[in-house]
Amino acid sequence: MKLTALVREHAGDAPIAPGGWPGGAALVRDDVAWVLAEDHPERALGPAMAWARQQAADRVHVVAGQATGVLARRAALFAEPRPAVLHIEERTLLDALSEPHVPEPEVPSEHERFVELILAAGAEPVREHGVLTGEVAGLEVCRAVTDIALGTVRLEVGVGAHDREAFLLIHGEIPPERALAGVVDAVREHRRAGADPHPLNRLAAERFLRWSLLRQPDRVGAIALTAVSPPVPRVNVKDAVPCVATGVDAVSGERVVVVCSVGVDLDLVPYAADARSWIDPTARLLLALPERDAIPVTRALAARLATPAEVVGLPPLV
Repeated sequence: MKLTALVREHAGDAPIAPGGWPGGAALVRDDVAWVLAEDHPERALGPAMAWARQQAADRVHVVAGQATGVLARRAALFAEPRPAVLHIEERTLLDALSEPHVPEPEVPSEHERFVELILAAGAEPVREHGVLTGEVAGLEVCRAVTDIALGTVRLEVGVGAHDREAFLLIHGEIPPERALAGVVDAVREHRRAGADPHPLNRLAAERFLRWSLLRQPDRVGAIALTAVSPPVPRVNVKDAVPCVATGVDAVSGERVVVVCSVGVDLDLVPYAADARSWIDPTARLLLALPERDAIPVTRALAARLATPAEVVGLPPLV
């Protein structure tokens, strides 16, 4: 009812065919798909385009009350007819304005002193959007934090905020270097090719894929891949969010941006295009994902970009 009222207010009366949309609503009017994105709107562009394709609609309009600046920025990266992004202002729909990328902040200097500790414990230091973490095969196991109340900095051990808090309550008396080394050893056992299924290798599977490609860049035809920050900060380490690397094509020598994903992610293409525009708009864009996840709609959306992306389906590691 909300979407129907907004569309009629904006575009006038016409026959409407409602459709199902998780986390919002969708309809088709005059061969145009309209999608109201209310849950996680920042990740709605790809699913909206996939739904419009399923309905054989000529165009898609994405309607949201939040994150429309990011959606508009990503929509502009597609070839015509581009998706339209509309911002809800009470009962009015306004053309969304593209939001520029925010410069990446530096890691605070007082956090950088934990790098040696992370390395000594056997983890890898990772810097993303001003945050220093330590990872084991792509899984975050520690994070440098500032306690504003106490005015101190510390290295917290654990996977995610709740795990770090619980670890601190239970093992707070253990020195960080010893605590981290124990966690690193426990995690490494499960973060390897061929390991039995376990929560520790189900989490951040896309980052495990990137970790493996950094060591075998030839799997995507590249050399010297390096992990880089995503176009927007990760909110929750336990959410499945694509991750990014950059390097050089082994044959042509041109720069490549590689975006890794595991599982069917309908928003992978807009997210990856945003990553390329953030890092190097002139680079080749490669979408690296398991063969089973390289579904036709992902390939179709990759071809819809103004500068198309290439989908690289990867066989399992052995």
